[in-house]
Amino acid sequence: MTSAAGEGIQLEFYTSSFCAACRQTRTVLHHVERMLPRLSLVERDIAAHPDLAERDNIVATPTVIIRSPDGAEVRRATGVPSVAQVLHAVALATDAPAQDSGERA
Repeated sequence: MTSAAGEGIQLEFYTSSFCAACRQTRTVLHHVERMLPRLSLVERDIAAHPDLAERDNIVATPTVIIRSPDGAEVRRATGVPSVAQVLHAVALATDAPAQDSGERA
């Protein structure tokens, strides 16, 4: 990576109260957050933030959007990722230009 691990990278985690997989995803993301303290993790409940969920085209929960330091979406995943998948996606987001959404982390 060209900068400190995770520096400037934002993980947007869309969740819902009825989503069992969201609890598992939250655990994974908090683990990654402890490993990469310069990473920014933002959790958004789709019921509390329907405008943002619509803007980001959220069609299922859990959904994690990885944004580069300039705010561009570089990766998107639905379902429960592994720690290794999130770390790999963060590394790619740190080093790569923005790509089309819809990729699995």
